[in-house]
Amino acid sequence: MTMAEEDEELKQIPFAFATRSYMGREDFMVAPCNHEAFKMIDIWPDWLAQGLIIYGPKGCGKSHLAHLFADKVKSAADRPVKVSLIDASRVNLRNVNKISNENQSIVIENLTPKSNLEALFHLFNMYNVSGRYMLWTSETAPSRMALPLKDLQSRLNMLPSVEIKEPDDIMLQTLIVKLFNDRQILISPDIPAYIVNNAPRSFAFIEQLVEECDNISLAYQSAVNYTVVRKALDVIAQNNNRQPDLFDGLF
Repeated sequence: MTMAEEDEELKQIPFAFATRSYMGREDFMVAPCNHEAFKMIDIWPDWLAQGLIIYGPKGCGKSHLAHLFADKVKSAADRPVKVSLIDASRVNLRNVNKISNENQSIVIENLTPKSNLEALFHLFNMYNVSGRYMLWTSETAPSRMALPLKDLQSRLNMLPSVEIKEPDDIMLQTLIVKLFNDRQILISPDIPAYIVNNAPRSFAFIEQLVEECDNISLAYQSAVNYTVVRKALDVIAQNNNRQPDLFDGLF
């Protein structure tokens, strides 16, 4: 079989392998880029307000910190309580009361100007009271979003906010090892350094690359080596340069 034939066969192989993300406190990698955000979660409930905003690029660990926050709130309660992680896109005026009634504290993830801002404004007021807490996450600082609903904008501006920045080389190498471990993939010690030297310094890109390496290694029944990493980089580059077609977003 030629390489072209192998590539075509690879495209046709369906992959449905579960990946386990380890979300415990001991699994969070503290580095200069996220130390302040981690510290803020760690010192809860000694916050100066009823809420906190964590913002940063996709894949930087915001959801991991959100899980740590939820675990802390639940473990500190003297009775069983619920703390849900809810995407901002799922909040609307029909369910805000239900969300508030069911959750002692709340995490609202992925806030954007396209969210239902009126519903989020009501939810903010429901949790801006003593004994209840809220954690908000977004890719951009809410203060720079220029939200159309000024009432919500002003309230979010009152909350402390902390940024997670793009990682340095050491953080990236540690992240690469963790992401492969999450997929139960053993790699040689030189692979993380090779990836860092040949890939953008981006949380999101590294997640995409690890997933592509996993797919390729499974398709070719190969360990993750230099060849697999180079192939994964080529596939991502080709996908990023591909012109969108009429079927994009339909499947």
